[in-house]
Amino acid sequence: MAAALALAGCSLAPLAAGAAAAAEPTLQSALDQLVSMPGGPPGAIAVIQHDGQTTVVQAGTGQLGATAPIQASDHLRLASVSKAFSGAVALSLVSDGVLHLSDAVGRWLPWLPSAWEHVTLAELLGHTSGIPDFSGTKAFQTALVADPQTAPAPYQLIEFAVGVCRDDPARCLSFTPGTAYAYSNSDNVIIGLMVAAATGQSYEAELQSRVLDPLGLAGTSLPPSSAMPSPFVHGYDGTDDVTSLFAADWAWSAGGVVATPTDTLAFIRAYVAGTLVDQATHQAQFSFRAGTSEPPGPGENSAGLAVFRYQTSCGTVYGHTGNTAGYTNFAAASADGRDAVVVSVNAQVSLKVDPVVFAALRSAEGQAVCQALAG
Repeated sequence: MAAALALAGCSLAPLAAGAAAAAEPTLQSALDQLVSMPGGPPGAIAVIQHDGQTTVVQAGTGQLGATAPIQASDHLRLASVSKAFSGAVALSLVSDGVLHLSDAVGRWLPWLPSAWEHVTLAELLGHTSGIPDFSGTKAFQTALVADPQTAPAPYQLIEFAVGVCRDDPARCLSFTPGTAYAYSNSDNVIIGLMVAAATGQSYEAELQSRVLDPLGLAGTSLPPSSAMPSPFVHGYDGTDDVTSLFAADWAWSAGGVVATPTDTLAFIRAYVAGTLVDQATHQAQFSFRAGTSEPPGPGENSAGLAVFRYQTSCGTVYGHTGNTAGYTNFAAASADGRDAVVVSVNAQVSLKVDPVVFAALRSAEGQAVCQALAG
């Protein structure tokens, strides 16, 4: 979002004794430098899975005025990493034959603009729909500022993008669907609405039954309000605590998920490995084109269906990034899900706002990938 979003699984192995202390000095020093630099976040954590062992590397604090670092069991806002969760729900339904990657928006949501009716689920998952980003509209930003604690219903969120069509039909699509890439929060809200229409259940119920319960993610939720489950990491904009700045439903399926680093690591391992889908669906998901996550992850970014490929100097991982008011996250895993990394900080680190801090964060993410993939 502009103002706020900028807006049968793999279980987590027990922490190795002394793992944090044994972390590679380069990663520890990178996180230390990040939290101490001007404009850096108050705290940072990297949780790394390699060769059956989990390592936690921490720097700074989870709350200004306190000394305790961010813990792997603390809750954070995942922001756009939530898009991997909505992707997991939709692709699970594809695997079961309830939805199809070729399903058009008009089949399930005929009330949306006719210009969108032929956009497919695959194009939504891959951000090649051309549908305008609702969170970039002036109407959305005005409504968010006016009442940040009361989010509209999910179908009303997409109405902000529908308004673009009403005001200027020429802007109803940014390009012919399937011909270009443009990251859009509207895509994942429409995915959530399609899930509900196809199943007759709420998106939240499908998220619970298809992803959270099967993977045992008890520390993950999609809350409707701004309240955070305890314990949680405080999110900051400078020295301002923005943890509860707005209700999570302002982002909904595009960015509202709250989870612990422990749960996020378990999810990304299972998601990338294809635990929740059949082989054909998994293979279709892992077809990549030029495109970056938001914010960009380490190395060279490419876009698949609700997953990004990050080709780094130490190897290739797959996952998602996200940032929102008070939080920035990176979660990725090797293709088989065996090795994985989660890096989280309690500030919204943006390339546009502070490229120096962003470069330091991206460097730390790259070093975390190197440690996860170490031979």
